[in-house]
Amino acid sequence: MEVISVTEDADVFTCNAYLVLGDRTVLVDAGTMDGVEAVVAEHTDHLDAVVLTHQHSDHVGELAAVVEEFDPDVYAYADHPLRTHEIEDGDEVAMGDETFEVVYTPGHAADHVSLVSGRSLFSGDVVVYNDGAFDDGSFGRTDLPGQSRERLITSLQTLLDRLPETVESMYAGHGDVFENETGGDTVRDVVARALERAERRKPKYPED
Repeated sequence: MEVISVTEDADVFTCNAYLVLGDRTVLVDAGTMDGVEAVVAEHTDHLDAVVLTHQHSDHVGELAAVVEEFDPDVYAYADHPLRTHEIEDGDEVAMGDETFEVVYTPGHAADHVSLVSGRSLFSGDVVVYNDGAFDDGSFGRTDLPGQSRERLITSLQTLLDRLPETVESMYAGHGDVFENETGGDTVRDVVARALERAERRKPKYPED
């Protein structure tokens, strides 16, 4: 399975939107980068589906443009005018050459889901590797209306419980992709460290 970040050259604030190539070509989140559909088209002329981790504006800003260009199925937990398939906790979604379990992980957003296979984790914003607050395991912010640190902590615990030992790669909504390090940190270590930091219940950023 090949995964390409199609928003890595963005000069606006956006999430990481990932194009997953393989038996089933899928875009995880759409981002806010103008022209993202053209970047997707550089790699494929067919897009089977878009899967949304959640519907914050930086993840869905260019969804309409992607749908207009490719007419894919759209999978989302919460209602959206362009949604064609509702996903719930425990559902399975085929992406690339792998099958992913949907894990409901709210806290940063009420509709947040993560996508877990035997080898890969698409974590959205519930856990990221580095984001300016922490460099080796961080968690989504929870200080805005509708967000909950307590619910996010529970979500991280759930994600860790359902994360196979075999997972090698983490594709987060922000920051860098993380790959297991030989003799060093694993994806599970990163999630566990994010959980421990969230459990301190201190502001994520000192000025918050």
